[in-house]
Amino acid sequence: MENGSTTAPRGAKHRWKVLGVGFAANASFSAAFSGIPTTAVFLRSGYHLGNDGLGLVLGMLGLGIAVSELPWGLLTDRWGDRRVLLLGLLATAGALAGLALFVSPGGAHVPGVRLLALGLLLVGLLGGSVNGSSGRAVMAWFGEGERGLAMSIRQTAVPAGGGLSALVLPVLASRAGFASAYAVLALACAMTALFAWRWLHEPARADDAGTVQPAPGARSTLQPGPTAKAPAATVSPLRELRIWRVALGAGALCVPQIAVITFGTVFLHDFSRAGVLAISATMAAVQTGAAIARVCSGAWTDRRGNRRAYMRACSLLTAVLFASLALATGLAGMHHAARAGLFAVVIVLGGVSASAWHGVAFTELATLAGTNRAGTALAMGNTCVFLTLFVTPLAIPALLSVGGWPLVWTVASACALIALPVLPRAASTRAMRTARACDAA
Repeated sequence: MENGSTTAPRGAKHRWKVLGVGFAANASFSAAFSGIPTTAVFLRSGYHLGNDGLGLVLGMLGLGIAVSELPWGLLTDRWGDRRVLLLGLLATAGALAGLALFVSPGGAHVPGVRLLALGLLLVGLLGGSVNGSSGRAVMAWFGEGERGLAMSIRQTAVPAGGGLSALVLPVLASRAGFASAYAVLALACAMTALFAWRWLHEPARADDAGTVQPAPGARSTLQPGPTAKAPAATVSPLRELRIWRVALGAGALCVPQIAVITFGTVFLHDFSRAGVLAISATMAAVQTGAAIARVCSGAWTDRRGNRRAYMRACSLLTAVLFASLALATGLAGMHHAARAGLFAVVIVLGGVSASAWHGVAFTELATLAGTNRAGTALAMGNTCVFLTLFVTPLAIPALLSVGGWPLVWTVASACALIALPVLPRAASTRAMRTARACDAA
């Protein structure tokens, strides 16, 4: 923590640089965990994998992140965002460089499925540091009246990084090999570490409740909202039922999103007979639409104070869209190739709906916990989310063997619907009025 004299010149404007670092960090790691699955068709052929092996190696990324999120979050609250983010980015860059050098197929050399799975597991274990540390940094620099927008912009980096990698990685993997794809991802993480070293610093000071006090002369952005009141800093987020409900609901709602990210390309290729260009464009549209939706939803929920209601609405809409996709694939029969455009549109709409709520949910988690414990709360949410990233790719091949794509999309719809009763309900109108009155006082 720097002293007041060194942080004062940065003032409130420096928060946008911190947000930029958080965005770049999430985008660079998202390019790995969202981008590598977009090369699924080429992973399958390049590494000689079946659908079961493909599900295993893609699931390892999610398992690594899920296992490491909570330890990284606890370490972030103890060490601070700067140290953890720098360590994590540099270590992730090293792991990706190792994949490029030693675990890339070339000529007669085809690495085994176990070696690839271990390599991707390591990338997930190290990259799990990025989410909590960058989120805590953003929460520390923005007040409640802007946190929804700021966190949504940071979360927008996930589909932004995934969308860019969806356009680039399949082309690199198919034409230049996987070594080049892994090398580009490693370079992105290393460059982001440089930005973090230059610009990521602690704010002027934080009070006991975790609320940022702006530097002298800086414009205050503190506008406590009615959505939730953070618990005392002495209460661990691990003991807060409301935080667990948001985290578990987010995990369930991620199933349809992960299904699209990991096996959407396989569905479009195998079922719709789509080409590489059409597949890349569809997946990029999913990520681009999700990025726009996250920013808009963050700003909108900041104004309306309705984060929980928004998450519940996304749950219901996602369930309806994926049920429609299941029905469409079931009715398509032998003429499914002629309906590739319809499937692509529903994939885009469903993928956007299943992704739009992320920034809102993580803002709610951090707000409930307080900034000083935000690293732990965000890690709880990410643990549930990335457990989904581990389980979903493993489950899809089994579902395909039993009931085909209609069953896959039906289960995705059911998981989105399950999130509805798990997510906490919005505060009552009376409680919201009382909170606003306290804020005014």
